[in-house]
Amino acid sequence: MKLVDDILEEFKSGYFANPGSPAGAVIYALVIGAVAWIVGRALRLAIHRMLAYDKRALMDRTTVQFLGQLAQIGVYLFAFISYAHLVPALAHLGTAWLAGVSVISVIIGLAAQNTLGNLIAGVSLVLYRPFKIGDRLQVTAPTGLETGEVESVNLGYTVLKTDDNRRIVVPNSLIASQMIVNLTGNDPRVLCSVPITLHYEADLDKARSILMALARQNPQAKSICGCPVTQAGPAGVVLTLSAWCANADDAFNLKCALLEEARKQFIQAGIAPPFPQQIVSLSQASRGQG
Repeated sequence: MKLVDDILEEFKSGYFANPGSPAGAVIYALVIGAVAWIVGRALRLAIHRMLAYDKRALMDRTTVQFLGQLAQIGVYLFAFISYAHLVPALAHLGTAWLAGVSVISVIIGLAAQNTLGNLIAGVSLVLYRPFKIGDRLQVTAPTGLETGEVESVNLGYTVLKTDDNRRIVVPNSLIASQMIVNLTGNDPRVLCSVPITLHYEADLDKARSILMALARQNPQAKSICGCPVTQAGPAGVVLTLSAWCANADDAFNLKCALLEEARKQFIQAGIAPPFPQQIVSLSQASRGQG
């Protein structure tokens, strides 16, 4: 009972509400930490809900999510500063903190060069906006040239989702310093090129008309640009049909369909397939030796 009476007496005297006491410092830390967590959580939920309701994409999702992350960091930083001002023991350490800031900043700067570089690069990506979430980028990775859709841009990294469902995590400092190709523009169409190699004695006009007719019948070809001869090699000449498609998937499907159908039509039309040719010229001297 004496212990309970002592605790009640301390409550009445304001011991637990005094930030200068150890118990008060712990209670303030718990309260301020809980408030900061609730505010940060509310910010994140509000941003997700706001982006979910933005059906017309009136807001830049990349900028909103990036600023939301900065706001959450700012909430926790403000909570820590407020707690340091409330607790006298921490306030008395202010002078020592200021004296050690320069040393700590140098140590952190040397130890976290890549992290700080990614953070600064992330801010520049948000400010200049060379790409946004949903854009298709072509970047150079250790595995070679990779193409993927921007899935997220956070404080340190940009995540790309490839067509084969892989995730490529690129540091912001790297993606800001290298040359990238943004395959998403105001015109979402993709140019599909279908090269067909024919024998030198094949009827080019007939083959061209077959290819053009097949492309016109395919609904994935939005408009046909032409079908000129683009190359002459040892096996034959190359006819290349070019057509605009709605997207990359339609362009790939159109190319596969035209290659398959063209082979069938060429066989029916008697158009000879190409084969390597080699011309051997014999001189009079070589005949005499033989």
